[in-house]
Amino acid sequence: MGRHSSWELAGGASITEDLSVVDRLGGGSTCEAYLAFDEITYGPVVVKLLRPERVADGLTALRAEVEALRAVNHPVVVRHLRHDLDGPRPHVVMEAVDGPRLSTLVRRFGPLPPEQYLPLGIELASAAQYLRRTGWVHLDLKPSNVVMAAPARVIDLSAARTVADAAALTHPVGTDAWMAPEQCRPGERGVPGPASDVFGIAATLHHAVSGEHPFGDDGQEWPQLRHAPRPLPSRVPRPVVDVVAAGLAPEPADRPTPVEVAEALEPVYAALPKGHLAGLRTR
Repeated sequence: MGRHSSWELAGGASITEDLSVVDRLGGGSTCEAYLAFDEITYGPVVVKLLRPERVADGLTALRAEVEALRAVNHPVVVRHLRHDLDGPRPHVVMEAVDGPRLSTLVRRFGPLPPEQYLPLGIELASAAQYLRRTGWVHLDLKPSNVVMAAPARVIDLSAARTVADAAALTHPVGTDAWMAPEQCRPGERGVPGPASDVFGIAATLHHAVSGEHPFGDDGQEWPQLRHAPRPLPSRVPRPVVDVVAAGLAPEPADRPTPVEVAEALEPVYAALPKGHLAGLRTR
């Protein structure tokens, strides 16, 4: 695969007259992201820009992401601040969240303790319930799209759809190794929708608890269609094991709702010794 084009903006460079680059954060095939200082909010922000080669053909996708960000207003979902899709560098400005991605945290330190993974699961369930009630689905819940802040933040709404648009999908949308079976093969394996986000929560929680990919990602396409989920370690409380297994059910109708996920995790969290603090390993 060829190298994607970049704006190659170094620290101190101007994105616009109000946005100055602090650092480059990374990006995908369509966009790249920068940490920037914003003269309007007078603080750090994340700026997601279309890559130079995608300015002509990527506007529709970025416009759809902006629509999703503006529609979704929840404390566990990254906030949209403003956007400019008509200038020479089409971009969206979002809040900067202080914390590592869950995928990075697990890679560096291994599985999370209950003091971290239980509130994380509850927070993700609250975001998914809000999306469900407002008629949206994220469709790309995975460890690298969760920032471990207080509360956690779900990022990257580039795959998000309204429930109606998700149900009408005829092609895969999401990240191959993490998406629900019905996202892999819409129609054949079910209809993408709110239950798909529950699958994403369960897969993400499995990873946080076990430190492994729930289906043993072997680099091949769609391991979730070929393998059963790996068992969680014996140290994990039974309610957590049960709700993760239910969330990873192949059939969307067999999965719990986000509220049921939260209701399964909340008593376990409440029973933890009160001297423990969540979020100890966030760097």
